[in-house]
Amino acid sequence: MAAVEAYNRPGPRFRTAQYLILIVMAWTALFHALYFKKRRNPWYRKRGTAAIRYEKIDGEPKHWDLAECLKQHYKDQNPAERQNLEFLLGLRNKIEHRHLPELDPSLYGECQAALINLEEILVSNFGNKYALEDQLAVSLQFSRVTPTEKRKAARSLATSTGKSVKEYVENFRGSLPSTVLNSMKYSFNVFLVPKTANRESAADVAVEFIRVDEANPEELERLDKLNVLIREKKVPIANVDLYKPSQVIEKLSERSVYRVTMNAHTDAWKHFSVRPKNGEKHPERTEQDFCVFDEAHKDYLYTKAWIEKLAYVFSNEEEFCKVIGRNPELQNGT
Repeated sequence: MAAVEAYNRPGPRFRTAQYLILIVMAWTALFHALYFKKRRNPWYRKRGTAAIRYEKIDGEPKHWDLAECLKQHYKDQNPAERQNLEFLLGLRNKIEHRHLPELDPSLYGECQAALINLEEILVSNFGNKYALEDQLAVSLQFSRVTPTEKRKAARSLATSTGKSVKEYVENFRGSLPSTVLNSMKYSFNVFLVPKTANRESAADVAVEFIRVDEANPEELERLDKLNVLIREKKVPIANVDLYKPSQVIEKLSERSVYRVTMNAHTDAWKHFSVRPKNGEKHPERTEQDFCVFDEAHKDYLYTKAWIEKLAYVFSNEEEFCKVIGRNPELQNGT
């Protein structure tokens, strides 16, 4: 509750930083509760002793931190909800002692997903009496984030203060498979759309979250049309940290033992559907984490996250063949 209050409280500050500290504490407490329920002590054991002994701090057992809880709970599995927490943990460590309110709008999805995932585990393990939904409300909004504000944010994040954090966000997202990146359990992204129909009663809610994975075909079709109507055209800001296809290939060639060609790059963006095909009516409809349309030059530029994603693909023979559709050639020609 304190995490939500910190995030929703109005004011010009880095709300995400405060939220992360508190939501990490909440998740850690939840995992400890799960282990205690299973009669398992979530404590660090002393090494080098045959008997079971635990490390202590001020006479109390040293409890697992969230990173250790994730290892113990998920083991070798990496579902979207674990990736969400791994991302937020790394971000928390990265942004300590930095004031970067410009990042807030871009991190809403991951913050919201962490809250929803927490309640799902809480309720499924301890019952509905611990549900938080009745105590929370959708925060009131004065206005939308305008393109002008987004341009200002992009310029701020291009400075040395924000660059390393921005790179962390892009690299982490770029390393995720599309199934995780598009999962609501990793990032919960929504449109706020006015409800114009008259409500039947005063008890009807004014704001509803529609879960895409549970919607019927008719609802999905309506949402898809709505997405097309609302989706905003995005233009690169001074081409900060954006690369032409030839530059992408040059960087990939430095990191892969396999030969990377322009055709291979074309096959890759088609495979991952990061941009429209040539001649499409709406060239601006790209996957913004990986590619943007440069209106001034009528061409596409690619992000560092895209380079990181392809660096993995083009360095792995199996992935190379899966994405490109043919076996790779070594750079020396063999």
